[in-house]
Amino acid sequence: MSKPFDVCIRGSGVVGRTLALLLARERLRVALVERPPQAAPAAPDVRAYALNQASRQLLESLKAWPEAAFATPVTEMRVWGDDGGRLDFSAQAGATGALAWIVDVPALESQITGALRFQPGVEIVPAPVTAALSVICEGHKSSSRDEFGAMWTARPYAQKAVAARLHSGQPHRGVARQWFHKGEILALLPMSGAQGNSVALVWSVSVERASALEKLSSEEFSVAVQAACHEASEEVGRLELVSERCSWPLTLSTAERWTGPGWALAGDAAHTVHPLAGQGLNLGLADAAGLATVIREREYWRGLGDEKLLRRYERARKADVAAMGAITDGLHGLFAQDDARLQLLRNWGMNAFAASGPLKNWVTRQAMGL
Repeated sequence: MSKPFDVCIRGSGVVGRTLALLLARERLRVALVERPPQAAPAAPDVRAYALNQASRQLLESLKAWPEAAFATPVTEMRVWGDDGGRLDFSAQAGATGALAWIVDVPALESQITGALRFQPGVEIVPAPVTAALSVICEGHKSSSRDEFGAMWTARPYAQKAVAARLHSGQPHRGVARQWFHKGEILALLPMSGAQGNSVALVWSVSVERASALEKLSSEEFSVAVQAACHEASEEVGRLELVSERCSWPLTLSTAERWTGPGWALAGDAAHTVHPLAGQGLNLGLADAAGLATVIREREYWRGLGDEKLLRRYERARKADVAAMGAITDGLHGLFAQDDARLQLLRNWGMNAFAASGPLKNWVTRQAMGL
């Protein structure tokens, strides 16, 4: 008879695999549910993650950080409002040399898969198995939440995120750029190394606008992105679409309960936020680290599925996630309004914050995970 599993993790994305590595390091026997794909992917994955210092340290400790060519440091971030508002951030506010790292999703997934091959405490299984603790990491479309009675509240934004990769006519030099303009949020994130010419696009637009953008030819799409750079178009350089495009709907969502007797939620199965701050995966990885810490520091007599134990994890993480959700939701709501008075106020606020000194540096360090 085989030894029973201590933990069953449902969902083999980045958060689920990271948690599996963390718990196996604690000498727990982990089952990682990895269901076979329903169909081959239609196109290469063009998504990119913005990971902060805390996420990098976590992944490095697990030997799961990608090579330098696939993890580009962001040394500066430049943000434009829609009427003269401007805000710049610099890595000089911290001691890490980077505000964040823009990580290629397939490269990160490949690195974590490689780390799992050297961890005998994790067994890949095709379906959920009995364990003292089940952790749901299936993403926001999780089919397991209902099984454990976790109510899910989702408030859709009237927006979709459009993602793609573009080639720039000049090196990005580690600068990330973002524009808030008439309800749209465009980000161009540096890729392919510190001196690369590749950028990852994340463009939050109305559902109708997203549909129209996806129907454009490659040349027309490149022109549309270039136009959305407004006064910074020249410093960005000539842009050329070099990938397929993908899109997904945006929502602000959370589970009412994240834990119960013998179960817990983590990552997008527990919460989602607007991507304008690039904090989605950072929050999910912090969930994994937080749950692993609670388990490691538990009293010797508490079982892994003890509800009071798991509530410690929920209390610790819920506050941070709620704060980030409120910030991103507030910024989205502020910049989605066309009222001229609000436009004047928000751009005045950007310029005032840019000159705030210690406050700006504190916010920068918070975003960096320091």
